[in-house]
Formats: sequence, structure tokens, C-alpha cells
Amino acid sequence: MERGAAASWRKYGPLVSLVVVLLALWFRTPQDEVLDDRLDTVLSSLLRAERRAGVSSVARPKVAIGFGGCVDLIVDGVSLLNKIGLHPTDQPLHHDYLENAEQLAQSFAYFFAPGAAAERFMLNNTLFSELVEASRDLPGNRWSVGGNAPVMAGRMATEGCDVLLGGSFSTDFTEVLSQHITVAGNTVEEPDIHLVLEYPSGANWGSYTSRRANRYIIHSDEHNPYLASMEEFAEKLKDFKPDLLVVGGLQMMDNFPFQTGEREALLSRLSNLLLSSSPQIGVHFEMASFVEESIMEDMLHYVIPHADSLGMNEQELPNLLSLLKGSNITVLSDPNPRVATVLDQMREVYRIMNQRYKDNRASGKPLSRLHVHTLAFQSMIVTRGSQWKNTMSATAKASLTANRHVCGSNDIDPSKARLIMDDSFSVSRTEGSQRIPLQESRPVSCWEEDDYEICVAPVLVCTEVYQTAGGGDNISAAGLVLQI
Repeated sequence: MERGAAASWRKYGPLVSLVVVLLALWFRTPQDEVLDDRLDTVLSSLLRAERRAGVSSVARPKVAIGFGGCVDLIVDGVSLLNKIGLHPTDQPLHHDYLENAEQLAQSFAYFFAPGAAAERFMLNNTLFSELVEASRDLPGNRWSVGGNAPVMAGRMATEGCDVLLGGSFSTDFTEVLSQHITVAGNTVEEPDIHLVLEYPSGANWGSYTSRRANRYIIHSDEHNPYLASMEEFAEKLKDFKPDLLVVGGLQMMDNFPFQTGEREALLSRLSNLLLSSSPQIGVHFEMASFVEESIMEDMLHYVIPHADSLGMNEQELPNLLSLLKGSNITVLSDPNPRVATVLDQMREVYRIMNQRYKDNRASGKPLSRLHVHTLAFQSMIVTRGSQWKNTMSATAKASLTANRHVCGSNDIDPSKARLIMDDSFSVSRTEGSQRIPLQESRPVSCWEEDDYEICVAPVLVCTEVYQTAGGGDNISAAGLVLQI
């Protein structure tokens, strides 16, 4: 009987499958077809906008990027916590750093439910090692090159740049880097490992359900907090003569147990390095998940004043703005903010930073570029007449790169994407502000205000997530490539 049923299925199975597909097409609603056409039009328009500016294949732009790097071990976060027997907590709590499993559960739950990205230093080396070992044989785990600087370097090399990368890596690590990347730094036997707990939208952990796909990163670094490659990087920088200098990875210093004065001394050396670079060279600082208030104040003193350009996400923007206004750090913000909210926050950061520059001309640079990447859209503010070019194309490229990275494919498939940005948006929360409609044939909206231009582009949000970690680094790097 069973053999007969199997034979019948082999005979008629393909026919049944064909009928199911035809019925699905037959019952497709006109609304589905309109949405498909809309996505196709937005995609082709973004691709056209991206192609309007390109990178010279003859004279490749030169970019110097520091500091540090790691090996990312990427796993499904819920599966890992279930495997080690860590039960969901009934107390979601924010912790600046992690010392035990209970704090890990509380911190993970705190960011998991809203779907907000987070990164925390784990003081407990034994627990961290146990988590890494448990992850090694977890089904679906992946190893990849990690860290802000190497990820940005990889994207920029792919997009046509020659890169000087400052970091201390193992031989195995450097062997997998692009041939267009030159490493400046010491060789180490064992690279730092970052444990990336990914989760999709709608994932469940006990009573918690994630509102969007994101990741929670745990690290216990030994090399990265010390910016060990800075001296050799500074030496090679002289002959490299970059068109752009990028600084990232400084969040590895957050809550690290330095000796008194040690962190300030390192950041002072970095400040001198930035000061010694040619005024004609653009400097970009890539923000990250900082939670220690004193290190954010150090960033405002030693690093940010020397940057022409800042890159950050929807969590890091209100965090920086809060500190600039004299308030406490904002640990958790809306993971899906409205365009008007983000633009108002960007304007305020731009205004405050440039007022600070005018008040203290002894050192530093005016802020001339600000890029904020969110799940739903990309937004840029660029000073008119500054060295940054192709803002519209760069915003489009950043948007497309978001999908490419998260979906894990250079080819964008509209059937695996959706638009979650509103059909129109206000340019400000101020009453009576202009509303701008999303035009499928011209999806990047640009306009001028004061002394700057603003561009906003929708993101074709990936619905079949391959990886969220490194998304911001890829997006920021791709946007910068067209503006050098």
C-alpha cells in the first residue's frame, strides 16, 4: 500500500506542484501586482541613481582605515541561549558590561524585544569561552572577518578603493583579505573573537518577540582596546597619502578595565594622529554602541572634533545628541524612527557641532557630512561647497548596499524585499512642515536648507535575512566611496 502511494506521488507529484503554482498565480490580487511593480520601479530607479556616479578604475581612491579587527562567530541567538540552558528572564535590564549568565539573559531580553542592535563587553572570560565553545558546533554557525575597520575596508576594496588597514591580525586573517588591502600592524597568534547572536524579525524567546531582525554582540577582546596598530599605521600613513581617513572600532574601549589614565593616553595619541593629517584629507568617524558616558565624553574631546564626517544608526544618533545637549546617554531609542524625527536630530547635531567649531577654532574641523542609516531609509546632510560630492548617488548606493549585505547577495531580488518607509514623509516634526511623497521613479529625495543639502532614500528591506552584523559598516563605506 505504501509503495503504491509513493509510486502515485512520483507519477503525479510534478503535475500537482504545477497546478498549485498556477492557482497561486491565478488568485494573486491586483494589489500584489501593484506592489511588485512598485518595488521593481524603485529598485531600477535606485540602480540608475547609483550608476550616475562611479569610481575610477584607473586612479583608485586611497582610503586609510583604523583600528583593530576580529573574527566574528555568527550564530542564531535564541538557539545558543537555549543550548546553554539560559532561560528567558522576567527582568529585562540594561547592563554596561556582563559578568554572569543572569546579566546576559537580562541584557539580551532588553534589546531583543524592540529589535535594537547592541554590543557588550564580557568581563567573565570563563563564561565567554563557554559560549564560544557552545557556538562552534551549533548548526548554521558561520565564521567571518569582523570589526568595523576590516569590514569597511573589505567593502571599500570591493567598490574600487586601495586601502591601508590598521589592525593586529593573525596570518590566517590577513590571507583572506582583498589584494587591494595593505595591513599596518602587528601579527598576533590568536585574533579576538566576537560572538554575534543574530535573530530574525518575529523570533521568540520565552514571552519575548523581536520586532525586527538584528543582533546582540558579545566580546572579551584583548588586543583591540589598546589600538595596538596605531604606531605602525601612523608610519605607513605618511607614504600612503590617502584621500580619506576613517576611524572606527573605538567602542572596544567601552567598559574595558584599563589602568588609570591608560585610555586617555591612547586617545590623546589618536587625536595627535588626526591633527597631523593633511587638512585636505577628509576624516570620517564611524560611531558604534557606546554605553559608558565617560568614553563618549572622551570621543567628544579627542576624536569627533577632528572628523569632517560622521556615520551612525538610529540608536547612536539620539545617543550622541543627548550627550551634546548635556543629558545622559540614551541607551535604547526607537528602532523604527520616522524620517522627520531623524532629520530633526541630524540638524541639531550638525548645528551644535559646527557651533562648537566656531567657538573653538584652535583645533578640529567643521562637520560637513552626516550619514544616518536606519532599517527603513538612508539620510545624509552634506555642506554645500564641501569636498563631499555625489550625495544623491551615494545615498542611493547606501540604500542598495543595505539590502545586498543583509540578504547576502549582490543581486537584489524584489521578491525578497519590502518598503516599510511611509508613502510620504515630513521634513521636520515642526507643525506645517513640507511633506515629500515617495516617487517610485525618483526615490531619492534631495533638497537644500541653510548651508547644506539633505538626501533621503528608502531601503528595500530584506525579508530573508542572511546577516545583520556589519550592516552599518558596509552601508557607511559604500556611501563614502562615491563621495571621495
